[in-house]
Amino acid sequence: MVRRGELTDKAWAQIEPLLPVTDGRGRPWRDHREVIDGILWRLRTGAPWRDVPERYGPWQTCYERFKRWDEDGTWARLLEEMQVKDDSLGRVEFTVSIDSTIARAHQHAAGARKRGTTGTIDTKQSQNRQALGRSRGGLTTKLHLLVEARGLPLTLHLTGGNIVDCTAFDAVLAKFRVRRPAGGRPRTRPGVLIGDKGYSTRKIRLDLRRRGIKAVIPERRDQIANRKRRGSRGGRPHAFDALTYKQRNLVERCIGKLKQWRGIATRFDKLASRYLAGVTIASLMLWLRQAELSDTA
Repeated sequence: MVRRGELTDKAWAQIEPLLPVTDGRGRPWRDHREVIDGILWRLRTGAPWRDVPERYGPWQTCYERFKRWDEDGTWARLLEEMQVKDDSLGRVEFTVSIDSTIARAHQHAAGARKRGTTGTIDTKQSQNRQALGRSRGGLTTKLHLLVEARGLPLTLHLTGGNIVDCTAFDAVLAKFRVRRPAGGRPRTRPGVLIGDKGYSTRKIRLDLRRRGIKAVIPERRDQIANRKRRGSRGGRPHAFDALTYKQRNLVERCIGKLKQWRGIATRFDKLASRYLAGVTIASLMLWLRQAELSDTA
């Protein structure tokens, strides 16, 4: 019986061939599907690893598998394979939307140990390294993402919660990479990029124009007023496709779906890489769910 939040048979059939296998040496691994369901339970509930139910095996096994596959890139590779598969079937439309969301960091997420030391490091430098930013509400992490035309995440990037969206734009766009199904150079540029007024800067518009990407970004009120004040020297207003901009709600809906996972809505992980791995797994589940809906349509 498949419980709520666990892998369905169709989802398991898609990722099973992509999972690591043993080389025949050492102790055999515990059943992958059972352990993944335990990891999903922990992300969905936000509970400590020690509270993972016994039906999923020892909690140490769930955590070690989650950690190992984060370090060797298995989670990221699974998400990439789903993107490549959908692209090969012509389901991915590269009209992308960009936005960010803030997750409050639990007190247990602070104070990660620096490798090679015995004590805890609680400095501004270590917080920046672990994508933690201090604001009026305490420590927070900001998740920046690009989603495609169906509202599925393509690119994930973490910064501290106090980082302005436009300053992280270059890093987010640099991660955009969709491997071609038949090989060759991967796709590194969307056709259209939709963003809110937080991305309305001269630098971003020039960079998108240079790369041949259509920008659908409204101007801020102060920018419009400044251009009018300068008269003919202010230049022409930027082109804006209001109809295409209506699709920006897709990224907000994607964020809402990701934050249904309590282990993502609140950050409990000390390391930024672990938290990002959790977001990657939740994103993978969105792609798997969409694939099931497409197959039954």
